[in-house]
This record gives sequence, structure tokens and C-alpha cells, in this order.
Amino acid sequence: MITRLWRASAERDRRDAYPEHFRRHVVPELRAVAGFLGADLLSRDTADTVEFTVLTRWESMDAIRRFAGEDPERAVVDPEAAAVLRRFDRRVTHDEIVEHVEPQRPHPSGID
Repeated sequence: MITRLWRASAERDRRDAYPEHFRRHVVPELRAVAGFLGADLLSRDTADTVEFTVLTRWESMDAIRRFAGEDPERAVVDPEAAAVLRRFDRRVTHDEIVEHVEPQRPHPSGID
């Protein structure tokens, strides 16, 4: 599994604009790509901006290319998203997930 990481920032008074774009436009686009395994949109306040980090999970680099095209490190940023952001990465990074840990769930029979 591979994680694709992208960062951006927005003015604090526009903090809701990118998450709204993400829900309405990015998520449906991601879900339509074979090999997409999930995404997280993170945010944090800084002194004068709100910073966003998008982590998407993919089964392979081929799946990422289906989303991003032949240059998988190129960020995919719609003009609508760019218009609400103060700055954004033009390139992304990819990391192979070595360990993915889920919370331990009790066994259905009550036996651990």
C-alpha cells in the first residue's frame, strides 16, 4: 500500500472552502479510480493560516497513475481548489506503508 501526501494552506477566514471542495469534488473523483483505498484530510491552525494535509492510500503506483497521469508526483489541483488556497504543493510525495495497524477488536465470541 502507498500513501500519497499533499499539503496546502488557506487564509483562516476561508478555512471551510477547501474541505467543502474536497467533499464535493475530490472524494467522488478518488472513489472512481480503481486501486484507491482511502483518504484523510487533516488541518491545523497556524498563526495566520489553516494548513491542510491530504493523505490518500493506494494499492500501487499504477493506481496512482490512473489518478494523476504519467507524472505521478505532479499534484492534481483543480482551478476551483487553487482559487481558495493561499499556497499549495505542486509536487507530492509517495511512501510505501510498511505497517498499518488497526485497533484490536474483541473476538465476536468474547474470547480474545
